[in-house]
Amino acid sequence: MKLYAPKYYKNFKCIADKCEHSCCIGWEIDIDGKTLKKYESLKSGYGNAISASICKDGTPHFRLCAGDRCPHLDENGLCKIILNEGEDYLCDICREHPRFYNYTKVAEVGLGMSCPEAARVILSSSDFDAFEEIGEVDAREDQIAFDGRGKRAEVYEILRCHKEYGAALKSIYEAFSIGPAKDEYYLEILDSIEYLDATHKGLFMEYSSALRPSGMDEYLKRFFAYLVYRHCTEALDDEDFCERLAFCLFLERLFASLLCIADAKTENAIALCAAMISEEIEYCEDNTFALMY
Repeated sequence: MKLYAPKYYKNFKCIADKCEHSCCIGWEIDIDGKTLKKYESLKSGYGNAISASICKDGTPHFRLCAGDRCPHLDENGLCKIILNEGEDYLCDICREHPRFYNYTKVAEVGLGMSCPEAARVILSSSDFDAFEEIGEVDAREDQIAFDGRGKRAEVYEILRCHKEYGAALKSIYEAFSIGPAKDEYYLEILDSIEYLDATHKGLFMEYSSALRPSGMDEYLKRFFAYLVYRHCTEALDDEDFCERLAFCLFLERLFASLLCIADAKTENAIALCAAMISEEIEYCEDNTFALMY
């Protein structure tokens, strides 16, 4: 099956110890079966430390250290598994993060914005609707008749054909018959969901759809286009597409609100706001479902 990616995809590279928000801190790291067997085959050297760090209660995973740090993250922010055994010994979740995949008539890969560096790449790229073939994956074509990629293209066409981003958003709301729910509805959900960081909840609870930053339309557009790519592509039918699109439109409003609340002015600060939303909502299925349906 052919694999496609946004053109900006090739611009991403993990910045490892230079990252201000390491993906090796704060997450439970599950170990896939194939990699677990590779770890069990290591009988000497750093393999002993890897084996000692694995908890096999439930899904095998690494026991986190103080501060929810991965036990294989060194004092310089580098991965000791890579340093001692090489990248081939990374488990799937570590090797793939922050990538995600869409499977329809073709396969697509994207970058998740929970990674600040990925967020910077996406928010600095104007070609949000440009894709290119980058290889193949071992997967079967989806048999769903609904064309989520075609509907996604309709949204992108509206974003492209309007000079003013505000006018484009208005057209999208109208074209897909989406009326934004009252702020109180979303605030109730934001108050009830689980957070990785309590300070993030405090910021989210200041959400207001009336808060829109000036001079940030390009960043808002690219953030929204990313959301549509990630969440709307695999829709099952028109109704599902519209529910997913409404979710994307809410996160766009939350992003706009957060930029004002955090007084984000630099591209780095803007990217960190996007990463905050992504890690708290997109990377928790329960939170995504609560806001989407």
